[in-house]
Amino acid sequence: MTPSKTLKAPLIDDNPITVQILGICSALAVTTSVDTALTMSLALTIVLVAASGIISLLRRLIPREIRLILQITIIASLVIVADLILQAYAWNISQRLSIFVSLVVTNCLVLGRAESFAMHNPVLPSLLDGLGNGMGYSLILLVVGILRELFGAGTLMGVMVLPLRSEGGWFEPLGVMLLAPSAFFILGLLIWAIRTWRADQVEADEFTLAEEVR
Repeated sequence: MTPSKTLKAPLIDDNPITVQILGICSALAVTTSVDTALTMSLALTIVLVAASGIISLLRRLIPREIRLILQITIIASLVIVADLILQAYAWNISQRLSIFVSLVVTNCLVLGRAESFAMHNPVLPSLLDGLGNGMGYSLILLVVGILRELFGAGTLMGVMVLPLRSEGGWFEPLGVMLLAPSAFFILGLLIWAIRTWRADQVEADEFTLAEEVR
């Protein structure tokens, strides 16, 4: 795979959320506003790129029997650093994200790319793979965050976009958009729309109707 394809494929063709179905929990939890979605996206992308690079660099030195333990240790160390930086420079957003930054350690996207790609490829392709998957993850989080904040509060990044009826405007916020189930439905609609557009992403049927009847 060429470097450009490694970087671009995770945006649509092999998106970690809509195709690989990874990182769904954070997509549901931190997308009530654009700023939290953006912060989470940046934190995960930085951790993913750094972890992929470090694990690829050390891949020939990591014993196979303990590779997962070492990968998690490397990822956890990077997450701790990212969390401390957020607490130091973006305290309010850090508090709003609560434990979800720390839970990047258990995000299957980070460990999955480390295990499936970084452990088998040189440093540069691993860095590009981490960056590409981070951008693909960020793209979906930002789309969901924009829709939820815009229609749930009438704002984007805290700036009023749709004049609220309570303040003399015309827009009545949809409170359901700020609840976790709304993110679930938005993701479902995004997956449906993308797979309608890109029919090659639709999985083949595992069994036919005749087999089901029998």
